[in-house]
Amino acid sequence: MKKKYTRAALTVTAQQYEVNQGLEDGFELYTKVITNGWISPDNLVHITRPDGAVVCPFIQNRRGVTFIREGDYIIFDDNGECHVCGEDKFPQRYQPVEE
Repeated sequence: MKKKYTRAALTVTAQQYEVNQGLEDGFELYTKVITNGWISPDNLVHITRPDGAVVCPFIQNRRGVTFIREGDYIIFDDNGECHVCGEDKFPQRYQPVEE
């Protein structure tokens, strides 16, 4: 029988993704992302390197590789693992904590 569950309260550290802040785990060539058809290229962050190569930043964790889209937030778990949360979902899932 299916049951309903509420997500447990969880305080996280997060930052909206910005280029050149060292938030990503790595980069993949944009052409490889498109050629392999891993995901839709809509709103993917892509960076043009000085040599002309266009790359897409990603986060890698136990769930696999997640490419970062414009406006995404990077969630930092206490155990050191990172996750990506879309700008559209972030305010629904997380509320600011007053310190």
